[in-house]
Amino acid sequence: MPDELGIVHVYPELLGTYGDRGNVLALVHRAAARGITARVIEVALDTPLPRDGDLYLLGGGEDSAQLLAARSLLADDRARSVLAERPCLAVCAGFQLLAHRFEDADGQPQPGLGLLDVTCGRLARRAVGEIVTEPEDLPGVPTLTGYENHRGTAVLGPRARPLGRVVTGVGNGRDGWEGARQGHTFATYLHGPVLVRNPALTDLLLSRVVGELAPFDDTDVERLRDERLDAADPRRHRARRALLGHWAA
Repeated sequence: MPDELGIVHVYPELLGTYGDRGNVLALVHRAAARGITARVIEVALDTPLPRDGDLYLLGGGEDSAQLLAARSLLADDRARSVLAERPCLAVCAGFQLLAHRFEDADGQPQPGLGLLDVTCGRLARRAVGEIVTEPEDLPGVPTLTGYENHRGTAVLGPRARPLGRVVTGVGNGRDGWEGARQGHTFATYLHGPVLVRNPALTDLLLSRVVGELAPFDDTDVERLRDERLDAADPRRHRARRALLGHWAA
């Protein structure tokens, strides 16, 4: 376990839309709950990624910001090796930046870092709204809740695995999958922020660095999870209300 957890936030001035900066705060919060000190390192555009980070985060961004981020990452001769060697969470535009390629606002293909065996295209219509997915082969991680607002698709190659299967929402836009993971990298279209809404996923990322974590009951976050899951699935909401009514009786 490192003496201090180094959380590297990549290009926060570009890749931080829809509250994705909250993913950093979630990691700091849940690390502190276990007595682990975290240091946040913000990397500015056109600055080489530090090699000594423990966790790396890339958030979402608009099309123009994504192109600037892509240019900067591709010009950084250490970016591929650094991000391949350490646990990384990439959200929305960050997801596409780690793919083989993605399409810009004009539908033109643009190169990504190729750390994920994924190719990203464009949806016919923007996907906007609550999204629920069931994790794929992630023991201990329950149903994932998030908010999507994107035009991107994601086609997974044989070396990448999905993060989960879509229950409600659009996700990757085909095959019923959402997100991707490969090696130490986790990628998703889920905002929310995704780590605030899904503390078990936060803990999974932390455990990749510090090992097994002590249990931590965060009642407020669990209440938020229930609210968002109910909002995405009215049937679940009705079933929960009926069950609460039964208990009250």
